[in-house]
Amino acid sequence: MGARTTRALEALRTLFVTSDPGLARLRLASVAVASMALAAGLVAWGRATVATDEPVTVVLFAGVLAMISNLAVNEKTVPRQRATTALMALPALASTVTGTLLSPYRVVADVVFVAVMIAAVYVRRFGPRGFALGMAAFMPFFFTQFLQAKPPQVPALCVAVVIGLSSTLLLRGFLFAERPERTLRRLVDAFRARAHEMVLRVDEVLAEAQDGTASTPGPHEHEQVGDAVLERLYRARRRLNETALLVEDQLEHSAADRVWPGLENDLLALRVVDTELGLERLGVSVRRMVRGADAQRPTALALTALRTGVGHLARATDRQVGHRTILEELADARGAVAGLVADTSRGHERMQRAAFAVRRVADSVEYAQRDLPARPGEAMTQGIELPGVPRTTTANPVAVAAQAAPDGIGTGRPAGSDDGPGTDPSSGDPDRGLLLTTRQSIQVGVGTTIAITLGELLAPTRWYWAVIASFVVFANTASRGDLLSRGWGRVVGTIGGVAAGMGLAALTAGDRVVSLVLLFGCAFLALYLVRLSPGMLAFWITAVLALVYGLIGQFSVQTLVLRIEETLLGVLASVVAAFLVLPKGTREAFGEAVEAFVDAADGVLDAAVATIVGRGAGTPAALDGARDMDTALATLRARARPLMVNTPKRRGRSSHRRALRVFTIVDHYARSMTRTAADLGSDPTPGWAPTLEPALAAVRANLDGLRDVVVRGKRRSDGGQVLVHSAEDLVDRAEEQAARSQDPRRRNDALVVTRLLRRIDQAVVALAVDLGAARDPDAPEDGQSPSSRDRAGLVNTRSGS
Repeated sequence: MGARTTRALEALRTLFVTSDPGLARLRLASVAVASMALAAGLVAWGRATVATDEPVTVVLFAGVLAMISNLAVNEKTVPRQRATTALMALPALASTVTGTLLSPYRVVADVVFVAVMIAAVYVRRFGPRGFALGMAAFMPFFFTQFLQAKPPQVPALCVAVVIGLSSTLLLRGFLFAERPERTLRRLVDAFRARAHEMVLRVDEVLAEAQDGTASTPGPHEHEQVGDAVLERLYRARRRLNETALLVEDQLEHSAADRVWPGLENDLLALRVVDTELGLERLGVSVRRMVRGADAQRPTALALTALRTGVGHLARATDRQVGHRTILEELADARGAVAGLVADTSRGHERMQRAAFAVRRVADSVEYAQRDLPARPGEAMTQGIELPGVPRTTTANPVAVAAQAAPDGIGTGRPAGSDDGPGTDPSSGDPDRGLLLTTRQSIQVGVGTTIAITLGELLAPTRWYWAVIASFVVFANTASRGDLLSRGWGRVVGTIGGVAAGMGLAALTAGDRVVSLVLLFGCAFLALYLVRLSPGMLAFWITAVLALVYGLIGQFSVQTLVLRIEETLLGVLASVVAAFLVLPKGTREAFGEAVEAFVDAADGVLDAAVATIVGRGAGTPAALDGARDMDTALATLRARARPLMVNTPKRRGRSSHRRALRVFTIVDHYARSMTRTAADLGSDPTPGWAPTLEPALAAVRANLDGLRDVVVRGKRRSDGGQVLVHSAEDLVDRAEEQAARSQDPRRRNDALVVTRLLRRIDQAVVALAVDLGAARDPDAPEDGQSPSSRDRAGLVNTRSGS
């Protein structure tokens, strides 16, 4: 019973760790609610003892400022967080005084309010600090209008501003300040839990394939592995990638050797990327194996061997397993698939690749485990012999990689990739007309003016809900599609929040203690879930409003229904402004993201080859480029999402979906080249440059050509139709020279480089052929001609959406 309870608690902890890597959302919500409680408590005490004639709304004002300062400050380091929180007092005080003094003059107050909102969006161009200062100007002005503050209240409101911001500064900046090394440890722990989850999802796929083999033997055995289990595998891989990126981001302002003495940041970053790529390769190879043609279907014996190996990997990645046990499990995983690795029979290629992937993951985890310091009483090896893995640990990733015995895996480079996670878009390209912040500041001015007008016509005393809805939907959006998605989420969240608020108000029935507990609970959930869905923020904040109205005796169903109507008006006003005033098309935003990604991918490929031939800055520069490329791809995914809503699930799907898939594959192979370059960079091969660099140039030219047809429908250089030419011949020449290397390890890694270049080129050329931008190598010479951009299926992104 005790063991089952322990396992259940550990499973719950693992679920919690993986759902919130690094506990970032938990920290944000906890500190923000504590700041709100502290600020509200101090102001309530002052109101009860000193300013007894002040209305209770001044308490709400302090609590809201504490919450907003926690949400708005997103600086990377604690000193910058402290400075930005302190600087927020200046615009907040100025906005509070101005808004309160102007509140009796409705028209003037509205005009100044619009100007404040325009400025608040405009200053976002200055990064996280600009965003925070803009919110510090907007929110106090908004709440002076919301609370209908009177000029005599200026001193009390200013004190509330100072107390609200000071509460955040004290708790978030000092008492509960984020410690980067602690966050790094939690993120690495979360990465290990995600890796374990990924291995379990692979085992699920193999188990379903094995069940199909047993139940339907014959030439069409296990013809279908269920979409649901493959979807879970895809989600696990996406979460793994998200957590890996979080670890790499955290390493930019953390020192790994403060957590694990002797472990360098570059080495830890390389180990994370290496393990991630190995697990992705495992997922891809298993998926392709179980969904392959009849001739490539795995046998029951092969599935049993693979499941045994994956089972040992699962135990090795379990977070409660000790160091010695991990090494033993990894050795058993290699042994379980050794027979499949040695099987070179025709038709067994996919099974062999899956076995290679198991060994590749075991090696990656082994390297990472040996880089960590031994725990007390646990020697690093204690006589365990692990074939193909170095027995000593070194801080040099190149030296560690070079000691590994070649096993034909080709270092496990993935054979493909699916779509992955997205992040919020960046703020735009200064070389492309107006900056996004300038464009949006004008749109916000128009949209909020419309919202104020319509809101006052609907309800003169509740117009502010329309304004805040119009303002906030512009946050973290880069196109009209983004704005529509965000606005719709806010409307739906508000409707749900009204229903929840009515239920909570009925539940509390005027009980102040219960209402306050539920109020802070709803605020916690709003802040905990805001980074997952802005709609959830609207949902829980609406529930908070219902409880607040209940506490002050103004609750009514009509008031909450009016909130829905005003929110809908505000969203419609923002949509009208976005579509009619300086419109930025969703396809245009997508095109800009494509430009940025291809530029980053070009840089990564060039840095990797430069390292290999001895003319580059080395592995750290290549890893930095890979991180930038991942960020660019995340932006591309986010901007492509509105273009792929409600796309029919037909063969090929939309051109944008196919383009995104190819760029994801390019990202995957380019990152793999970065890892291979680290292996080869310790001993560069200048003699390879005459054949390798022309092959790289041709591959990059094709990538640029595909970029131009996706963005413009034509190549920049000739102003006409696009022709992408396969780099097959040039890659063949580089491969022939690589195959002549006398060192088996170097020959293996060099052949991996050419294989990765070839696969990048194949993916790019295949899409270019599909879009009519390249000749099909298998078609007759006169059987295909390049098409215009209309046939390519991608409109000119400059024309908008």
